[in-house]
Amino acid sequence: MKHFTPQELQDYLSGLDPAEHPLLLDVREPWEYQICQIPGSQLIPMRQIPDQANVLNPEQEIVVICHRGNRSRQVGYFLEQYGFDRLINLAGGVQAWARDVDPQMPTY
Repeated sequence: MKHFTPQELQDYLSGLDPAEHPLLLDVREPWEYQICQIPGSQLIPMRQIPDQANVLNPEQEIVVICHRGNRSRQVGYFLEQYGFDRLINLAGGVQAWARDVDPQMPTY
């Protein structure tokens, strides 16, 4: 699993054709996602990942996102055990994204 800072992720995404963008998988709770989210992200709370992993494509690149980067790292390690090898953890999570990339994003 790779670990990208928010700026590295923004630079990476801006260099891709939109059709090549990875899945932005947000593993926070719904109430957290309602406060703020990275545009284009998809919510599957961490507690649902064991039951929902089969709906994810192990061949697709996936950026795992949470509040500060801890839950997303754990989900990434979990998915690696099931053959997912194109994973990126957003280091610092949406909190760091709001600070470093999108200062207009609400925080909590």
